[in-house]
Amino acid sequence: MVKHIILWTLRPELTEEEKLSVKAGIKQGLEGLVGRVPGLIDVKVHIDGRLSSSNADVMLDSTLESEEALRGYAQHPEHLAVANTKVRPYTVSRSCLDFEV
Repeated sequence: MVKHIILWTLRPELTEEEKLSVKAGIKQGLEGLVGRVPGLIDVKVHIDGRLSSSNADVMLDSTLESEEALRGYAQHPEHLAVANTKVRPYTVSRSCLDFEV
């Protein structure tokens, strides 16, 4: 199995209300991919409980069957649709950590 962890920072010009809406959209979009993308086992998007010591706004914690499944997920049309409409337009930075478990 493979863990795929992403941290995003939202655009600073977004209002707090906009940030809440964006985070909810990211969570709904990415968590909705389970059962739709082959090899994607689990997705949790963390948007609440952020402490002041944090330097990111949203965390994706996902589990995939294999590295091959991760490559397929990255190119899957439904994943790209979420990334291109709910994530990329609203974020300024992205950090990724992929590892085998």
